[in-house]
Amino acid sequence: MRTLKSAKAFERVFKKGRRGRSPFVRVSVLACEGPEQPSVAFVAPKRLGNAVYRNRCKRVLREAARASGLPLLGYDVILFATDRTHDASPEELRRGLRSALAKAGVGALRGDE
Repeated sequence: MRTLKSAKAFERVFKKGRRGRSPFVRVSVLACEGPEQPSVAFVAPKRLGNAVYRNRCKRVLREAARASGLPLLGYDVILFATDRTHDASPEELRRGLRSALAKAGVGALRGDE
């Protein structure tokens, strides 16, 4: 899975992208420009807690993204942890991710068929 790393790429997706949210995850999605490969980023803000807690949130998000078929062809996606991400079950998180992506205007994910 290719991840967004540069500040410039984050800023582009965050400023120009469409947003969606659920109680378990927030997303920003932007269509890729040109022949770039789609990317995913995982963010857990410091306000959530210490490093151990934030890293757990990102691990949980990473697994939900993998199970849902991210990265989506043609899209860069940033996933933001919320205060409920840490304690969410894998199924709750997948449903929340699907819901947030649908609100951002992205089509079906793996498992939606």
